[in-house]
Amino acid sequence: MQSTLRLQTLPFSSARTYMMAALFIVGNVVLPQLFHFVPQGGITWLPIYFFTLIGAYKYGWKAGVMTAIASPLVNSWLFGMPAVAILPVILMKSLLLAAIAGYAAAYFRKASLWMLMAVVLGYQLLGTLGEWALSGNLMLACQDFRIGIPGMLLQIVGGWLIINFIIRK
Repeated sequence: MQSTLRLQTLPFSSARTYMMAALFIVGNVVLPQLFHFVPQGGITWLPIYFFTLIGAYKYGWKAGVMTAIASPLVNSWLFGMPAVAILPVILMKSLLLAAIAGYAAAYFRKASLWMLMAVVLGYQLLGTLGEWALSGNLMLACQDFRIGIPGMLLQIVGGWLIINFIIRK
């Protein structure tokens, strides 16, 4: 017998919201450190966004926003990565991801590969436009599409696997 997928929107008044956000923040601190052992691992695999996607999709935009804000700040403070100069762009993309993932999960109530692909492409496209507006450099803004395709695929496939099979209930 197959169990059903439960997507939730946790309220700010729930301790569970903060507990889940804390777990995803820890994931977004540990995972980038592992990828930084690989040359250009951060910009290729985009690990800082991974658990933001999962948290926002599974537990709602509130858990996603907490993860999106805290993860880059904690990483930068503890490890100097991301660099302070690029924190505005990382925070913008993280917040876009949390908002789009939370909305998609609440509206469509399913986590298909196509849906996660749309979420990832949505935040990346809007984030690229935002980064271009902030930096004035289109080539720099397109970096995730030039170098980060493996990371986007990891977010889509890895996110789908975790949401649908590991934290299903």
